[in-house]
Amino acid sequence: MNAKLTHRRGVWLMVACALLWSIAGVVTRGLDSARGFEITFWRSFFCALSLLLILGAWRGPRALLRSVRAGGRALWLSGLCWSVMFTAFMLALSLTTVANTLITLALGPLFTALLARLVLGHRLAPRTWIAIALAAVGIAWMYGDQVGIGAGRPGLGFLVALGAPIAGAVNWTLLQHSQGRGREPVDLLPAVLLGAVISSLTTLPMALPFSASAHDLRWLALLGLAQLAIPGLLAVVSARVLEAPEIALLALLEIVFGILWAWLGAGETPGPAVLGGGALVLAALAGNEWLGWRGPPRPLAA
Repeated sequence: MNAKLTHRRGVWLMVACALLWSIAGVVTRGLDSARGFEITFWRSFFCALSLLLILGAWRGPRALLRSVRAGGRALWLSGLCWSVMFTAFMLALSLTTVANTLITLALGPLFTALLARLVLGHRLAPRTWIAIALAAVGIAWMYGDQVGIGAGRPGLGFLVALGAPIAGAVNWTLLQHSQGRGREPVDLLPAVLLGAVISSLTTLPMALPFSASAHDLRWLALLGLAQLAIPGLLAVVSARVLEAPEIALLALLEIVFGILWAWLGAGETPGPAVLGGGALVLAALAGNEWLGWRGPPRPLAA
């Protein structure tokens, strides 16, 4: 393929990722009996199976195996980050409220910006810092009045939920570092597969005994493919032209899209705070990208 990946196309890839990631909530509402860790296990299992088929057909089994062997520490660290991102959210939901978990996830762009500054020496534009702050305020506005309500073990839930934005910050920074200037880029597409395998293996003991119906398994297979495997690959590709903090910012669209799916698919009408906070998040992201597009062109990636 000779098509070039521009910065603008990378942004739209991440928007597509967030849209696909966001379907989990509305889909799991329609499950018969699968809950908690069983959902996480089956999602990760079907994600790993989908990626084996996709990457195997795309590159061939031997080439895929060579990529895993040649990936080194970067590949395995990225795979570990993906596994934490796949698992921490569901585990946090079993320990604290959805609001507590989502507000914790909003720390992702800040963590990523700080890590990229420390590791990669990035100096973010003021507009990006402002967008990070506004997005965090928007999500706090959406869920701030629900913090702590119905929380079983909020302290532990917060620490577990914190694993997702920290793993995301490390992963996005690592993905960008793998495309480092002046040396051969590291292929981290197989890291998504490794993350799915690690996640499924670690959640299997807690998922037993299985209770998912055939109806549940069909929907969980869809989540494994469309909600984990495909957007995971697209996110790795988009990292070739997007800065790590920008990826983390755009990933927050998952929360906004998730609310929209719940509204359209489950009849959960959002209140004024959710609408106002969501509008602020969208305005922050759109403003950051619009100002970025008005700047000098970004380099192209094959």
